[in-house]
Amino acid sequence: MYPAGGISASIHANRLRAEGMGSKDQAVHFNNQDYEALKQECVESGSLFEDPCFPAEPPSLGFKELAPYSSKTRDVEWMRPTELTDDPQFIVGGATRTDICQGALGDCWLLAAIGSLTLNERLLHRVVPHGQSFQDDYAGIFHFQFWQFGEWVDVVIDDRLPVKDGDLMFVHSAEGNEFWSALLEKAYAKLNGSYEALSGGSTTEGFEDFTGGVSEMYELRKAPRNLYRIISKALERGSLLGCSIDITSAFDMEAVTFKKLVKGHAYSVTGLKEVDYHGDMVRLIRIRNPWGQVEWTGAWSDNAPEWDDIDPSEREDLHLQMEDGEFWMSFSDFMRQFSRLEICNLTPDVLSEDSLSHWNTIKFYGTWRRGSTAGGCRNHPNTFWINPQYKITLLEEDDDPEDDEVACSFLVALMQKDRRRYRRQGQDMHTIGFALYEYKGCQNVHLKKNFFLSHSSCARSETFINLREVSTRLRLPPGEYLIVPSTFEPGKEADFVLRVFTEKQSETDFCVAMLLLVSLFHISVFAISDQDLKTDGFSIESCRTMVNLMDKDGSARLGMVEFQILWNKIRKWLVIFRQFDLDKSGAMSSYEMRLAVEAAGFKLNNTLNQILVARYAENEMIDFDNFICCLVKLEAMFMALYDNVWLKRTIFAAGGYQMKIKRLQTTSNLKLCRPLSLSNLLILLHIPPQHK
Repeated sequence: MYPAGGISASIHANRLRAEGMGSKDQAVHFNNQDYEALKQECVESGSLFEDPCFPAEPPSLGFKELAPYSSKTRDVEWMRPTELTDDPQFIVGGATRTDICQGALGDCWLLAAIGSLTLNERLLHRVVPHGQSFQDDYAGIFHFQFWQFGEWVDVVIDDRLPVKDGDLMFVHSAEGNEFWSALLEKAYAKLNGSYEALSGGSTTEGFEDFTGGVSEMYELRKAPRNLYRIISKALERGSLLGCSIDITSAFDMEAVTFKKLVKGHAYSVTGLKEVDYHGDMVRLIRIRNPWGQVEWTGAWSDNAPEWDDIDPSEREDLHLQMEDGEFWMSFSDFMRQFSRLEICNLTPDVLSEDSLSHWNTIKFYGTWRRGSTAGGCRNHPNTFWINPQYKITLLEEDDDPEDDEVACSFLVALMQKDRRRYRRQGQDMHTIGFALYEYKGCQNVHLKKNFFLSHSSCARSETFINLREVSTRLRLPPGEYLIVPSTFEPGKEADFVLRVFTEKQSETDFCVAMLLLVSLFHISVFAISDQDLKTDGFSIESCRTMVNLMDKDGSARLGMVEFQILWNKIRKWLVIFRQFDLDKSGAMSSYEMRLAVEAAGFKLNNTLNQILVARYAENEMIDFDNFICCLVKLEAMFMALYDNVWLKRTIFAAGGYQMKIKRLQTTSNLKLCRPLSLSNLLILLHIPPQHK
């Protein structure tokens, strides 16, 4: 996705995200490979695409059981579908659950997720873009899109697939000439580093990577009473559902029970139905095995006697809807036989059956690094405090007339990034979790050891677990809270994404939205209340500059405290603007602007003043919008210089001039002088070349 490069790269990536990069309408090019450009190049040259980033070579298969020269990879060939059949098709008769039959790879969790995806055509074509075929402009190149850690990624592949003894090694379709599912699996293997990196996992991982949704997990032995209704509503909403049976030892993995259910195996939940059986309504649930075979043989299975006592038309209808590997069973048997249910909600709303509120999403991108931010869990009090800390504010309680408790519902989901790619180096998922603390105070203050020694957490993840993501549904009173994500043990390094879903508008969303609405609809306090100002409201550039000034963590968001500081600055600068708009024209001349900039605390020489006028003046006049934009960028420059320790000297001459700036956040009259090269100021102010 975005290139690595420390804090600066992280901030740059956050800026791109704020501009829409990584959204579902503007997917990131994985490995910077542009599908349309590469395909056009191949079509024009008459050649078939060969992917240099995921070559048809042994390392792409795996590193251990599928390592080069291992018994499982001996005599493997890479062949294109055009070499395997005379009539290859991308999709035959629509993508269905029978198109996903498991091969020699332990990725049933992924195939169960793909099987559920086929139930929703809109979602399927988000992952499998339209317009791909082996006929029209065929160039041996295909692409698929996945959600990865907060952003959508477009993955390009060639169509050379691993073949052994004349058959596809891994996922394949029941239709021998259909290849969309095999190509999808290859794209996902490329994303994770190799085919073998896909072995073993949780269905929710595939669910989330196909939808960008948020998952919840239910242990069936302690499931809520209304679970049937929860499943019903989830299916109605198009949510993806999976289930599995726990294993008690390694010998249980994929062991088959006497009624033909497979332990440690991922199944899809594909339907619910109530039928009249001897005068009673019986609840049935439809399950699918991604193997495409090995089905339940108990009550309500394909040939069970219970069907003989069902209305023939209803029986025929239910059986016609079934695919190979799919079966019905009673809901009560499902609750007894299976251990776990996983639901991926496609959007962060209606996360429980009674909630009708819209949920809002906040994302934080963070890093655990040994010695600086990888402090481990609360069991390690000496280092726990160094973990990243994130402030959220719950502003408004839930709208639930039947609930007397004043509380805000929200869901916290912590996801570690790219861990499958590290399996080749012998690493895997870390054990992760999080804790929440009630805290009132400045958002940018990193709390130290003493705070955590004297305060208990008010909520936490249900467990620390070595899954890619841990999520927990919580309810807390309105207030300010600190989320501390961590690995279980200190010193474990990883990147992560922390997502918070709130029922009510969060303070973060509110502040950014307020600034953007001001610009988009040309409404501002000044435009409304101060008719003598020549402004239609802040421009998008001004709003973006303001957010950048106050955004200390590179999240492209403002907290309530940050917004308040910004608002006070704007009010102060409005007073200065009025003071030096001597003729009350609603705009300032270049002379008036020079005086106003100096009154705001910035003393510049003639050259720099000329540059500012050239950049911000229109017809030799500077309006309020441009005046604010100028001061915001000067302030941002000062803040960047102030953070540089070695520059904290009283006076430093650079380029034959001095720049003196009064720090606006302090009450001190001390004027701090900072060095600034002319070229750096030009870059900061985005001066066009002709003005240099």
